[in-house]
Amino acid sequence: MQALITHRASAAARNVRVARSLVLATRFSTGASVPSAKERRLTSTQPKQAEAGAYVYKPGGPLIRGNVNDATPYPPPSKSHGSHHWAFERLLSAALIPLTGATFLVSATAHPVLDGLLAVSLIVHSHIGFDASLTDYLHPRKFPILGPFMVWLVRGLTATALVGIYQFNTNDIGLTELIRRLWHA
Repeated sequence: MQALITHRASAAARNVRVARSLVLATRFSTGASVPSAKERRLTSTQPKQAEAGAYVYKPGGPLIRGNVNDATPYPPPSKSHGSHHWAFERLLSAALIPLTGATFLVSATAHPVLDGLLAVSLIVHSHIGFDASLTDYLHPRKFPILGPFMVWLVRGLTATALVGIYQFNTNDIGLTELIRRLWHA
């Protein structure tokens, strides 16, 4: 029993020596001067005084939200986000397969509604994909200026694409006929 106590005490002393040597090695590598024994005693027993302009911690003081160590708040349920949004995205993706086949099997000039529906579905599907990538990689918490700017840029480009595809389908040959002509060119 005495040997076990002696072994544990020597292991604890060894851990303290290793910790001190790591602290000294860190100070040496950063260029900080090594404190004397008197300085080490003073700093270990006396609390640090706040320097001028330094933040003084007050228990129960202000809480800054948005720190990386805070838990993520649970978002409120919304029909435009979350599970409803995910279900709509999957439904749209699954509907694009038969819709694409149907528009190429029938004549686009005979059924312009199918052509317009395919074009709008492709644009909305692309918008959802770009919006998801912006939400994941350029969120406003990390990129407070670039994130919202890119979200509005994608929205503007989506609106421009919708207007352009409407003009192209009503005043020109349409999306399906364009793809058919490019395929046979």
